[in-house]
Amino acid sequence: MTDTVRVVVHRGDATDTLAVERGTVLRDALRAADISPHSKAGRRLNCGGRGLCATCGVRVLGDEPAPEHWHDTLADRFGYPRLSCQIRVTGPMEIRIPEKRVWGGRE
Repeated sequence: MTDTVRVVVHRGDATDTLAVERGTVLRDALRAADISPHSKAGRRLNCGGRGLCATCGVRVLGDEPAPEHWHDTLADRFGYPRLSCQIRVTGPMEIRIPEKRVWGGRE
């Protein structure tokens, strides 16, 4: 029996609700559900989840897991999207995948 948590994903006008195994990397959970956190160009040109390219950014709505990666810490501090490849799903969460050319803009 697996321990799953609810992840609500907003992208454009669509909203999806995923059951994600606790501890899964958010980027991996999104890709497994056939949801890309990347821009159109970033789908082909990305670092494969190593936290280097910043193309998999998402906005975490509500309670956020604390950043654990240096880039994610800076993104959180300065208002840029958080890296989905550096967020572990540890509890229920809600995210928005921003519209982007390559990276998401600052808010």
